[in-house]
Amino acid sequence: MQKKKKLVTGSAMAFLFLMGIVSLFSDMTHEGARSIIGVYLTLAGASAAAIGFVSGLGEFLGYSLRLVSGFFADKTKKYWPMTIVGYVIDVMAIPALALVPQGGWKWACALMLIERIGKAIKKPAKDTLLSFAASQEGAGKSFALQELLDQIGAFLGPVILFLVLYLNKTADTYRKYALCFAILGIPAIITVVLLLIARRKYPNPEAFEPETEEKTYFHFRHEFIVYIVAISFFALGFIDFPIITMHTAKLELVQDDVLPLLYAGAMAVDAVAALIFGWLYDRIGVKSLMLSTAISALFPLFIFGWGGQSKAALFIGIVLWGVGMGAQESTLKAAVCTFVPKQWRSSGFGVFETAFGVFWFLGSWLTGVLYDQALTGMIIFSILAQVVSIVFLGFCHHMHQKTIAQKKD
Repeated sequence: MQKKKKLVTGSAMAFLFLMGIVSLFSDMTHEGARSIIGVYLTLAGASAAAIGFVSGLGEFLGYSLRLVSGFFADKTKKYWPMTIVGYVIDVMAIPALALVPQGGWKWACALMLIERIGKAIKKPAKDTLLSFAASQEGAGKSFALQELLDQIGAFLGPVILFLVLYLNKTADTYRKYALCFAILGIPAIITVVLLLIARRKYPNPEAFEPETEEKTYFHFRHEFIVYIVAISFFALGFIDFPIITMHTAKLELVQDDVLPLLYAGAMAVDAVAALIFGWLYDRIGVKSLMLSTAISALFPLFIFGWGGQSKAALFIGIVLWGVGMGAQESTLKAAVCTFVPKQWRSSGFGVFETAFGVFWFLGSWLTGVLYDQALTGMIIFSILAQVVSIVFLGFCHHMHQKTIAQKKD
């Protein structure tokens, strides 16, 4: 029996690692594109208003549709087909941007929306497949591994495109950006090939997680509902990095060409934080989320309050921001595995990601408005929202402990 358990655990970890490599090449494609898409759309003829509208609409579709795709995945149990279809649409829309003619910004914007829709189709089903294997290894550690590999890809993608642009300095500007998207077709194809290999090697990841005696009709536990409220406040108050880079550039604390390095540094902290807090989640549960949120909550004060006075304060704030990002990418997903039963896991991820995305969008908009009107108000709003999140996480932890005690009785 012990030998069989070790084999299952080893197989689950191999599956998680393989899917992590899939995410690495996928993020290489996405983040590479993200680093140049704004410039490319401008060169293609899009106005700032058009870019802003399409970006906002893309994020809205990318998150809101997960509610539908998650519920559909649970009803049909077609986790692999939805993951594969979503990935193909998602990553292949990016190299297709290389085919957009100069002046064809509407086609480019359409491809951006298609890419977001593909991500919405795949995400709940993919996270559910991972959650089945995570039941063997620990949800926190498993999603932390995914985040670490994600960030390696997120770092490599922009670096590769930087080299492409550097080596093609004399080429026509529009053509060299189109070349970048064409080159991103390589990691996009590798992503799909590896995904198909994973599907063939692990056709039934559901077998990793034992069946539980849960009610068969659709329902969520009360602690999950409280948890959704908590992560919604977290997303509402967590300031997006573009506002940080805009503020830093405005104050001229660092040179413009150093700004990408600030983001790279934040991503490095993100990866380390994901591993640490993923490990902690498997030991202390929701308390690890309360701890990470408490650590990161003060980043606006350092970046926007004291950051204008010293580089040291700015760098400390960016480290705290990275901690918050890393923890939310690993442990927030791990918590869904804890609170949502196996048969409704995709719906749980769909609700979680939709709520997170909608409130992230609202928070980005509100903090942007507050930045222009009252910087101190933005700092207070951000910190207060994260403190409220900690309070609800505390309620969630108490409710979950109570549920565990009732089951033991």
